[in-house]
Amino acid sequence: MKMGHLVLLAVGLVAPFFIYPVFLMKALCFALFAAAFNLLLGYVGLLSFGHAAFFGFGAYVCGHAAKVWGLNPELAILTGTAVGTLMGLVFGWLAIRRQGIYFAMITLALAQMVYFFCVQAPFTHGEDGIQAIPRGFLFGLIDLSSNMTMYYFVLTIFVLGLFSIQRIIHSPFGHVLKAVRENEPRATSLGYKTHRYKLVAFVLSAGISSLAGSMKVLVFQLASLTDVHWHASGEVVLMTLLGGVGTVLGPAAGAFLVTAIQNYLAQVGAWVTIIQGAIFVACVLTFRQGIVGELEAWWLRRNRQKKDDGSVSGS
Repeated sequence: MKMGHLVLLAVGLVAPFFIYPVFLMKALCFALFAAAFNLLLGYVGLLSFGHAAFFGFGAYVCGHAAKVWGLNPELAILTGTAVGTLMGLVFGWLAIRRQGIYFAMITLALAQMVYFFCVQAPFTHGEDGIQAIPRGFLFGLIDLSSNMTMYYFVLTIFVLGLFSIQRIIHSPFGHVLKAVRENEPRATSLGYKTHRYKLVAFVLSAGISSLAGSMKVLVFQLASLTDVHWHASGEVVLMTLLGGVGTVLGPAAGAFLVTAIQNYLAQVGAWVTIIQGAIFVACVLTFRQGIVGELEAWWLRRNRQKKDDGSVSGS
């Protein structure tokens, strides 16, 4: 683990003593959601406009499992994640047959079908949502009703999820995904069944998105239509682009930025959307690779300059 990762982990451990834990938990859930979305966009090159379907429906299933079925929080989260992963398998099988804007439109259409299903389905309770969802006892022992305890549980899941994504993208499987992103016909000519790789990546992204939604529903003890609406799909695209597509920590940084704007500027009402749009335009014009992407590029240029200066002085 790099020193920078250890510093970020230390910051995460002490953060709830200085910042409201519920805000941090919300940001962590969306950070994991954005990281899952980036696995598809940044490393496969597939732009999905329907990831809210997995995030929101996973939340509904987890909330229903915890409240109605009485499952422990870990089992409820696993149930929501499993259902979201299965949905990702079905949606991915349908969507990856197309590319570009056609892929994006298919995912959006499928997500809208999920949204209208959630409006009508009895177990979702329509616009009222599933309320008063119990956090329960983790493994039957740890009471998650405390915000501090719940925060460290969410932080643990987030770290494990981000570590898993990092391992995926640096594995041989991840290198094939990058090859598909750069030149799919060439990857196909080398003997790789690119459709299978894209489908697996789509399913993994959907599963981790469902995990993030399942965590969020336990944090707020509410499953609502907001998380399955297409606005949520648009927000995760914004978070990923702001932070940096194709970087491990970029989507998390973008998620924290967008969540902070929504939280601390809530008193200005609808102007929050305008402010978000202005920040997005400014970042696109000045930070083409996103915040973290530009920082990584600057660091590489700095190290390269040091090596060049060292070689010149040595000669």
